[in-house]
Amino acid sequence: MNATNPILLQAMSVTKLFPGVVALDAVNFSARAGEVHALMGENGAGKSTLIKVLTGFYPRDGGQILLDGKEIRPKTPAHAQQLGISTVYQEVNLIPTLTVAENIYLGREPTFFGKIRWRRLNRLAEQAMSRLNLHIDVKRDLGSYSIAIQQMVAIARAVDVKAKLLILDEPTSSLDSGEVQQLFAIMRQLKSLGLGIIFVSHFLDQIYEISDRITVLRNGKLVGEYLTRELPRVELITKMMGRELATFETGLATSVASDSDLKPPILEAKRLGKRNAIEPFDLEVRQGEVLGLAGLLGSGRTETARLLFGIDRPDKGEIQIDGERARMISPADAIARGFGFCSEDRKAQGIIPDLTVRENVILALQASKGWLRFFSRRKQTELANHYIKALNIATRDADTPIKNLSGGNQQKVLLARWLALDPRFLILDEPTRGIDVGAKADIQKLILSLCQQGKAVMFISSELEEVVRCSNRVAVLRDRRKVRELTGAEINEHNIMATIARSDA
Repeated sequence: MNATNPILLQAMSVTKLFPGVVALDAVNFSARAGEVHALMGENGAGKSTLIKVLTGFYPRDGGQILLDGKEIRPKTPAHAQQLGISTVYQEVNLIPTLTVAENIYLGREPTFFGKIRWRRLNRLAEQAMSRLNLHIDVKRDLGSYSIAIQQMVAIARAVDVKAKLLILDEPTSSLDSGEVQQLFAIMRQLKSLGLGIIFVSHFLDQIYEISDRITVLRNGKLVGEYLTRELPRVELITKMMGRELATFETGLATSVASDSDLKPPILEAKRLGKRNAIEPFDLEVRQGEVLGLAGLLGSGRTETARLLFGIDRPDKGEIQIDGERARMISPADAIARGFGFCSEDRKAQGIIPDLTVRENVILALQASKGWLRFFSRRKQTELANHYIKALNIATRDADTPIKNLSGGNQQKVLLARWLALDPRFLILDEPTRGIDVGAKADIQKLILSLCQQGKAVMFISSELEEVVRCSNRVAVLRDRRKVRELTGAEINEHNIMATIARSDA
């Protein structure tokens, strides 16, 4: 990397507004030729919005964007590509039923008197792939190749359209370690040819391995731009989180069940893992305790929860329940064993917006009983009213459509859905995200009361203060690996952040 590398793209005071939200607040950003520039930030930081503004998906509401010193205003991603800005997304947006060659030259096929010149098309595709040191059969359907190869084909297409700037948005999320190294070799090659690369990833090890420069966003604002070699990991994390390490609490976590370590585990995961999701891990969940999962976005927290609840199938290891090996091949298996799971995405994977509060509360219980054992309207209303009162759900009545409730009250309804099953083990994935302080306090009190009743809770949160306050044990994850487990006096924000920051953890 050369400190005098020319600036390819410069965004100055870029602003993007949505109703009631300032998604980008006068953000400055620059990308240089021959550099890999990492864009970092937690959920809601503004990374995706900035990428979409740069590539014409969103119009900007303020500021300037310069490419090679000239102002641009891309109207669409296709227009941005014509200007020289190409993007490869986490989900490969190519057509698997077409050949590799057809995908690379889709819409740009060489023709002669209106007919596609197939030999030339295939030859050009071979040349495009060979520039990335990849020699594959370009006449094969794209879908017959691995996700890694599909990513390379997407990059080959992006580069072949004369890109000056390549944006890689979470390109490694579905790749194994060997495939990541293959991608990095291509990125280094492209960098040596003078291409500018914006790299979006949540994996710290990868950021420090491949990037030359890092820009951190938080809550739609620019925190700063740094040379990677001059930014210690712990400083990067504190800049993303918005708190200095010295200010982190070092008090003990709240003890819910001091004798929980004496009770046998409800669930044990032994070398449980899934390729490209979470590395094999060991984990115990005991009666009457809160097990916290801590880690940055992309660390593997949700992936762990999905394996334990049977949403995803592991390809390694096993689960034991009450000391016996168990098959958990579906959420129905988990529910039958007394497990509940409250997803982090309440809108897409939780509430059914057009149903009432009553109908949303009763849903899991009715499904577990079978639709032939239908609950009467009276019983449904009694159950819903019980939880409306117990959880302090602000609603006119049980028959109010759930879409009319605030986010915090929607979250409480989802909790009521699982509490109605009387679960022995409840997985809560970001149960307090996007809700007000009062609702957060109510949910945290509920978590503690569940453990006092002898139930087990897995509590996943991006807010470390919550994890520390609520957990008896904390499993720390980083880059899809469980790297440490904290207990007792070890549970504090300082230790969690230091563990995440360690390169050898």
